Amino acid sequence: MTLLGAWGRRPDLFSGGRVARRRWFDGVDKLLWWIPLAMIALAGILIASTQRQAGYADWYQHWVTAAVGMGVALLLARVPLERFSQWQWPIYGVMVASLIAVRIVGVSALGAQSWINIAGFHVQPSEFAKVAAILLLARVLTRHPVERPVDLVRPVGMISLPWLLVFVQPDLGSSLVFGAILLVMMFWSGMPGAWVVLFMSPLFTAILAGAFPWLLLAWIPAMGWLAWSSLPWKRMALAVVLAVQGVFAVATPWLWNHFLQPHQRARLTLFLDPSQDPLGGGYHLLQSMVGIGSGRLFGTGLMQGHLTLLRFIPEQHTDFIFSALGEETGFLGSLLVVAGYVVWIWRLLQIAGKARTDYESLVVVGIGAMVMFQVVVNINMTIGLGPITGIPLPWMSYGRSAMLVNFIALGLCASVARRGLAAKARR
Repeated sequence: MTLLGAWGRRPDLFSGGRVARRRWFDGVDKLLWWIPLAMIALAGILIASTQRQAGYADWYQHWVTAAVGMGVALLLARVPLERFSQWQWPIYGVMVASLIAVRIVGVSALGAQSWINIAGFHVQPSEFAKVAAILLLARVLTRHPVERPVDLVRPVGMISLPWLLVFVQPDLGSSLVFGAILLVMMFWSGMPGAWVVLFMSPLFTAILAGAFPWLLLAWIPAMGWLAWSSLPWKRMALAVVLAVQGVFAVATPWLWNHFLQPHQRARLTLFLDPSQDPLGGGYHLLQSMVGIGSGRLFGTGLMQGHLTLLRFIPEQHTDFIFSALGEETGFLGSLLVVAGYVVWIWRLLQIAGKARTDYESLVVVGIGAMVMFQVVVNINMTIGLGPITGIPLPWMSYGRSAMLVNFIALGLCASVARRGLAAKARR
């Protein structure tokens, strides 16, 4: 038999590898994967642009970390999500222990003690705690959906300890992410929308008490009416809600003037008028807005940003990467990236709606809440619509821990999507 004849009879000699690769990628949700990968590719170029005049160049680490994360995500995509639900308490224990370790042996940077040095790498446990919290809350809410006020005790109690440990680092941005995850997942589990408003109302009461106290005359009665109309034990609910609103309305001005330091107050309010301190607390924001505005419609071109070249914006490769995007790709490029996030979240909602179990659905929704909250807060921060909180932009900001967590989240969502497609094919 000739060698050519052997090839003709045994085509699998050379196609076996391709077949194996096709099987590996069977059921892959292309929209779910390609949007983050496109953002990572673009972000690597933007990070390189921010480091052109720097004495170091580690922009390629963004892509290296993404490659590692991609491998982790592909592995997780093949693991049924229910396996994680069986490890509820070990996951909770590791999460709390790592956050406590930050307080004991953590490394401080940029005013926060949020990292642990492991084999020369700075690992941020609060990032991994976000995914752990999602898995834990999904387990709790699957068994005990929020249908009565007493059902709030379990999820709120479980998330309170890690939230507090993150808040005291201090890491205000990550602590806010925990709150967003909790509210969205409880709503998805069945909590009425009116309860979501009541849950968030103390925050708005505090803001109004400091900025527009006269609006409290309408806001507090409105919350009282909402409590009366949506909660059981109406008189008790009304009394509790009005008491909480009153405490926040009275305590906020006192805490603002006597508890917070001047630089902390400035950090929360300078976004309203950053020109008050153009060389201090407002410098970041002013330069970010100038850079984004200078991009106009089409941008200056990749690697051609003038403010990015001169490094006018500190930490631009991390929390302020959107300013480099706005300068070098303009309004159209920025709009395309924002649209990518919207489409990705829309795809997650589709996956959650078709999930085989409530647990899988809740995990996907929690991940969507985590990503979308970070996107909204980060972009608002860079364009002057919110305070600077130190929240990274998913897939685009430089950061190993955040990138790995994003890919872990992607792998979990891909697992749900894959099993949903398999179940549909069997039907």
